[in-house]
Amino acid sequence: MSTIKQQTQTTSELIAEQLRNAIIVGDYQSGQALKQDALAKQFEVSKIPVREALYQLKSEGLVTFLNNRGSIVSKLSISEVEQIYTMRLALEEIALKRAIPNFKPANKIAAETALKLIESSDNPLDWAVLNWEFHAGIYRAAAMPKMLETISMLHNNVSRYLLLYLKDMEYNSVSQDEHWELLDACNSGNIQVATQVLKKHLSDALQQTIQFMKQRD
Repeated sequence: MSTIKQQTQTTSELIAEQLRNAIIVGDYQSGQALKQDALAKQFEVSKIPVREALYQLKSEGLVTFLNNRGSIVSKLSISEVEQIYTMRLALEEIALKRAIPNFKPANKIAAETALKLIESSDNPLDWAVLNWEFHAGIYRAAAMPKMLETISMLHNNVSRYLLLYLKDMEYNSVSQDEHWELLDACNSGNIQVATQVLKKHLSDALQQTIQFMKQRD
């Protein structure tokens, strides 16, 4: 990861962003220690913004603080992943149903652009970011920013596992097909079909995530 030199965000926000991305793509593994001294040296900053960044990631569920033993990348059990997907489905279904009646050309363009960029990129981090941009492009039409913020946090929590199976081109293709189906249903205003596609999409992602987690145990 590169040293921070220029910033439009605060230093701690930029550090949090870089660490978040590193966790998502697997540069930092579950359970790996995140030592403040080493991170401060790496980013050429004091420990204060590093600590602030780690607390931000803690609030997102990506970092765990141990009593008097520093911090580590959070570990998720299969049960916890199932809970996250259960919450995602409940919230995303609400957001989707609110979004479709208000779906505008700008929402279509945002979601469609994300899908096209996914298909043109071979960078796993791009897939994670663009996968969220696709869903967010749809859900923003619901005009429920607090809910979108919560969905984003849940999405980030499982993105590192999501990438494990998206790297397999077969699963990536299935995921993209489901994305396009969901976008088509939104464009046509068909809430019932869109909801069915979303449920299948998240269910497929959950099952493949569990499968890969079991393989790594």
